[in-house]
Amino acid sequence: MRAVGRAAGVRLRDRLAASDPGLLRLTAGLRTVTAIALTLAVLAPLRVPVPQLVAGAIAAMVSTFAVREKQRPAQAVTLALGLPVALASVTLGAVLNRWVVVGDLFFVALIFCAVYGRRFGDRGTALGLIGFQVYFLSLFVQATVRALPALYGAIALAFACSAAARFVLLPHTPAGTLDRLRRAFRARLGRLIATQTELLDAGPDDVEKVLEQLRTDTARLHETALMIQGRLEDGTSDEAVARLLQRRVAEAEIAAERLGLMLLTARSAERTDTLTLHLPGAPVPSGVELPVRDEATAMLRRDLSALRLLVLRPVGEASGTALAQVRNRLLGYREEENLPKASPPVQDVFRGLGEAARAVLGLRIAQEGPQDESDDSPATARSREELDAEDAAIEGSEEVAAEPARRTGLQRPTTRAAVQVAVGSALAIAGGELLSAHRWYWAVLTCWIVFVNTASTGEILVKGYRRLLGTVLGVVAGIGLAGLVGHHTWTAFALVLVFVFAMFYSAPLSYTLMSFFVTAALGLLYTLLNTYSLAVLLLRVEETALGAACGVFAAAVVLPVNTDRRTNELLVTALDKLADLTRAAVGQLSGNPHADLVDKARDLDQALADLRAATQPLTQRLTPMRARRNTARYVVALLETCAYHGRSLAATAELLPTHPSIAADPRLRGVGARIVHTIEAMAAHVRDPRSTAEIETGPSIASMLEPGTLGTPRYGRVTDRVLRHLQRLDEAVTGLARPLGLRVGRATT
Repeated sequence: MRAVGRAAGVRLRDRLAASDPGLLRLTAGLRTVTAIALTLAVLAPLRVPVPQLVAGAIAAMVSTFAVREKQRPAQAVTLALGLPVALASVTLGAVLNRWVVVGDLFFVALIFCAVYGRRFGDRGTALGLIGFQVYFLSLFVQATVRALPALYGAIALAFACSAAARFVLLPHTPAGTLDRLRRAFRARLGRLIATQTELLDAGPDDVEKVLEQLRTDTARLHETALMIQGRLEDGTSDEAVARLLQRRVAEAEIAAERLGLMLLTARSAERTDTLTLHLPGAPVPSGVELPVRDEATAMLRRDLSALRLLVLRPVGEASGTALAQVRNRLLGYREEENLPKASPPVQDVFRGLGEAARAVLGLRIAQEGPQDESDDSPATARSREELDAEDAAIEGSEEVAAEPARRTGLQRPTTRAAVQVAVGSALAIAGGELLSAHRWYWAVLTCWIVFVNTASTGEILVKGYRRLLGTVLGVVAGIGLAGLVGHHTWTAFALVLVFVFAMFYSAPLSYTLMSFFVTAALGLLYTLLNTYSLAVLLLRVEETALGAACGVFAAAVVLPVNTDRRTNELLVTALDKLADLTRAAVGQLSGNPHADLVDKARDLDQALADLRAATQPLTQRLTPMRARRNTARYVVALLETCAYHGRSLAATAELLPTHPSIAADPRLRGVGARIVHTIEAMAAHVRDPRSTAEIETGPSIASMLEPGTLGTPRYGRVTDRVLRHLQRLDEAVTGLARPLGLRVGRATT
């Protein structure tokens, strides 16, 4: 029974890790709620007035979520600096409350400084956020000079409770977060393999649904890989270990995505386009029929389940004779003589299983170190030798990244955002005071919030209407809750804690949902302060709409960055990163010296993530410009397809110094140069539509797929893979020409 319970606990932990990678949302919610609960637990026996309880709760929340550094010493310093900032802010709020004009002018100046402070990194952002939110707190509880000593005590206690929650009760180190992210990667990889198994058995009526789930699981795996990338520097003490884990995660991601494409091809009458995995709503490949019930398919089903078992096996338990036999069988598919008799597409799936098993083995070794090799087959021993040789090559390589060009003056995003928020807040103050002389600050808060993590007018507009929608729904909930709770103080505070947790847990998933929980919690706080009424909640909606409108107006008029300009800038960056990766990968496959291809691949992934976020205003369901929405989705999907093939080429090129089955060939330089020229021509056209750049096409790279064409590899399949990735990359890059409005010419041969 104990073993069953332990296994169930492991499954639950893996499922939670898959839904919340690194448990980052759970940690944020629990820490904040714990800090608030501690503050209230200390203040309650002192029988302090309700406004001080509310002030302590808000200060605990702000001091907890504002601190974002990854290292604990840096967190402690920021928290210590935040206390005097908070005390100064609440003092000025109470003192200036008597002089309306002076107070309004100071609030605008504070907002400008708080946003401008983002240029100084996480600490500047945190201190600015604390200063703004505590000034808002003073307005919310209507702080007076006489009440300042009590407020000082509540705020200081809140910061102490925040420190206790962060460093004592719920301590999380960068290494621990990275470990949880690695578990999440394994869990999501296991989920992706399970979906691939469903694809194998799906009938014609179910294929579209399974394919959509396959896209979702592939995207989630990629998201987790990017999160690991962002935590490697702080989560590992050795740079070589970080680089090794970075590479193994990339290999596992690529192998899993390739396996999905091979399964799609095996189920259809033609080779599946990579775009199918990246474009939402893309049609199902033609020729998909009822699943085949033959011996090869049964073996595939069995081996996909075996691969999932290898992936999900907990760390430290990936040993034993039975497990070694499973691993040996899967790794044996990397040898041509071990492939079962089947059609070529199905044999490709078995090869993909072998490469995925190798990637999982590499990931295990990177996480757990050397393993028991006593039961290894010859194929497994060769895979280990290859991995050991790659590890040695990684430890001996190092590359210093170039610093990006810096902008100055009003071109700097933080300066521009500070000016925009200051102007929008000034308008919100003026308009808000016309609506209410006492609660105008809600308009200012909304104006502030819509500028957080946004960079274009379109993003601000989308965030504004989502906040307004969430506020309206929250008002409806607040009306019902206020009637149920009445004047039961601690029941109301308990519900506030529930809503605060839900707010932080849902924030990365849905801004509308987060706004709903915020407004519902505020309705309860108004009840506690004896200021609740239907008119107050309706005023909250009006102030929210006004603040969002002021934010959008300021973004559109003051130093505007429209969505087209923003997306074009990010599109150019993504194309530049794609060109860099393609040039380096093909160069290394052609015989050039070793380059840090994994870092270049992750730079491309990050550029694509930024572009995907910036195009959200264009791809919203409610956008009236349907053609533009479809074009934006198509361009992003094509770029993701290019990135997949670029990553695959980079992963293969990284094997070149140590893998006996791969040989460099200088003839690839010409193909690579043409593809890079096409990408650079597109980037030049996006920068300046008047550019005369013209892309060139050449003979199909598939024509090179003849035995003995490229080098003298031991296995022809690796050669085929390189050329097919080049062919698909060439096709995808050329496919970008039409939506980007470029002319297509024919290369002279």
